[in-house]
Amino acid sequence: MKNNRYTLYILLLIFSNSIFFSCKESVNSAKNESDNENVTVKDTVWSKADKIIASINVPTFQDQSFSIVEFGAVSDGKTLNTKAFKDAIAACTEAGGGKVIVPEGKFLTGAIHLKSNVNLHLEEGAEVLFSKEKKDFLPVVHTSYEGVELMNYSPLIYAKGQKNIAVTGKGVLNGQAGKDNWWPWCGAERYGHSEGMAKQKDEHNLPSLRKMNEQGVPVEQRIFGEGHQLRPLFFETLECENVLVSGVTFVNAPFWVIHPLKSNHVTVDGVTVNSHGPNNDGCDPEYSKNVHITNCLFNTGDDCIAIKSGRNEDGRRVNIPSENIVVENCEMKDGHGGVVMGSEISAG
Repeated sequence: MKNNRYTLYILLLIFSNSIFFSCKESVNSAKNESDNENVTVKDTVWSKADKIIASINVPTFQDQSFSIVEFGAVSDGKTLNTKAFKDAIAACTEAGGGKVIVPEGKFLTGAIHLKSNVNLHLEEGAEVLFSKEKKDFLPVVHTSYEGVELMNYSPLIYAKGQKNIAVTGKGVLNGQAGKDNWWPWCGAERYGHSEGMAKQKDEHNLPSLRKMNEQGVPVEQRIFGEGHQLRPLFFETLECENVLVSGVTFVNAPFWVIHPLKSNHVTVDGVTVNSHGPNNDGCDPEYSKNVHITNCLFNTGDDCIAIKSGRNEDGRRVNIPSENIVVENCEMKDGHGGVVMGSEISAG
């Protein structure tokens, strides 16, 4: 049977008070029906998209490189290289910024914490394998879970309060999640859970976190991590500005894949997400603005793109709406939804 694939390009703009959907095929002929205006949809919607994209600060970096190999990294897929990544990032930062190079090979590591003015660049043939040891994502950090902030296992790649950061290149970021690692905590048999195993819906996990949300418990007191079963995100930027994710491929994510949280000026360009685990959303901007998601392929176990802004009391407490988001030229190969809003969108 011949398999014909049809591509539909859709633009999604989110402003403070309005949402616009527009199909490119009809842009040139559609007219505003107002008696007082004779403006095409192109002028009212697409020009706004262009202005948003033009306003987004895409980070640039100094022309200097720091290979993780120079800091002791070993590409055998077995040696834990967390310290080599940390030292290379620190040296790059101290020198005013540049590229931290991951060359061809398989590099095992724990959590990677990005710093300002650093571009983590994966060369073609490079694969970063994230450890299956839970302790390699401790101590806990300020993060979130399904729209509720908490102290939990570190995202596999994490940045908080940083400016001008990037993950780029042609390499692969492999979370190594599967039926034997991270996924069983969701509680579903098809993801490796069996009766008697701990899961996220146990009272000390999600139910406890949601009670803390309802009661307004300070985030620093919502301590989870070791002894709990709430999976970490793959790549999260918290309170960051000028963020770029370009070219890389994400596979085998524990949970949500790309999560700009309270971040401004975010570009996700030419990224591939191939991950069919539980809650494996492709890209979820939350409390974020001025976001451009373009030229990406999403092949996911949950929503391809989901716009979020906090769950219930947390969303109303933070009170930062997600806005000025442009999604274009993306292929949604598989997922629960292509571009959706919510759940967890209490801040608007």
